[in-house]
Amino acid sequence: MATIKDSVHDHIQVEGVAAALLDTEPVQRLRHIKQLGTVQLVYPSANHTRFEHSLGVYHLADRALDHLGIGGRQAERIRAAALLHDVGHGPYSHNVESVTHRHTGKYHDDVHELLGAGAVGEVLREHDLEPDRVADLVAGEGQYGQLVSGELDVDRMDYLVRDAHHTGVPYGTIDHERLIRELTFVDGELVLAEGNVQTAESLLLARALMNPTVYQHHVARISKAMLRRGAERLLDRTDTTPHELRRMDDHDLLVALRTTDATSEVARRLRTRTLYKRAVWAELEAVPEDVVDADYATLRDLEAEVADRADLPAERVVVDVPERPSMTESTSRVMVSGEMRRLGKQSPLVSALRTAQKQQWRLGVYVPEPETDRAGRAAVDVLGLDLDGALVSDVRPGVTATLDEFTDAER
Repeated sequence: MATIKDSVHDHIQVEGVAAALLDTEPVQRLRHIKQLGTVQLVYPSANHTRFEHSLGVYHLADRALDHLGIGGRQAERIRAAALLHDVGHGPYSHNVESVTHRHTGKYHDDVHELLGAGAVGEVLREHDLEPDRVADLVAGEGQYGQLVSGELDVDRMDYLVRDAHHTGVPYGTIDHERLIRELTFVDGELVLAEGNVQTAESLLLARALMNPTVYQHHVARISKAMLRRGAERLLDRTDTTPHELRRMDDHDLLVALRTTDATSEVARRLRTRTLYKRAVWAELEAVPEDVVDADYATLRDLEAEVADRADLPAERVVVDVPERPSMTESTSRVMVSGEMRRLGKQSPLVSALRTAQKQQWRLGVYVPEPETDRAGRAAVDVLGLDLDGALVSDVRPGVTATLDEFTDAER
């Protein structure tokens, strides 16, 4: 058994299969992948890693298993899945996952191949655990997979508290002890027991507040978009394969970007925080439906057209269109008057948060600072943005930002 001091949960005791998995290469690799990717460029103390998060998820899973009375081999499978749930992450966590997914068809929770081979597979088999069944749990499959990956999973409970702790913001604070204590299974569904609508709402509210202030902060989005473009060029201009990119850590990727002519400028800007600035920051209502729903190839064509119209090199323009607002946490199930209900049907707070999420959505066009004006004008024309609804930097008199942080220095 190993006892590890953690900044969030104090002392975590790791034993059994989890203790044996700790020193395997795929788990130790997580020490070199930042939990929040480029968010550290906004919040300097956000340097925590996927390794410590995985320990936290293991700890909360262990607590939940004790509460739910789950033991034996099934409990060991779940503990292993909790510790291993992030070993499929590529460098900078989610930041380049869309790039590798386009080439491999795999997201970070598709770990069957990784868990079945090498030291991890050996450890699991030595403990009489089937790697495929552990990988199924990581993907959230089956009744017990809900504990590892679901609307009420211990993954979410740990990352909200941990991310809030390391960024210094108060919004992610939740009572994870109560959440775990109130978990129960009803007809194979993981739910919160009677009288816990507000408990479920607290999880939803924490995520909704963390999203605009941390996860979708405009500087984090700009740096993430730049990193994605760098990763794409690395695959296009070098012999690096998508599989190799997926197994890099943060340091590997940054070195690869720095030592490749086609990506060295991106690496320099990320390293020195000389980031692109916002030429356009447009609300959902200002953006045509076909742009909001455009696929990757269409967006790259639009990006090239904006660059051509603004007389800029194509690599100096980034069009960043996030997915439509969604709130999966609203599907969490709670028991109300002896009946299992979805939180979205029970809580009036959900509707308000959905409205707020829609209002916070922004399309971004990013370019080097001296070129924001002409790129903004070009983007408005090419993308067909509604100027009355768009927040566009200096495109015309009267078009100004309504966000406090949208200043000349941060634009």
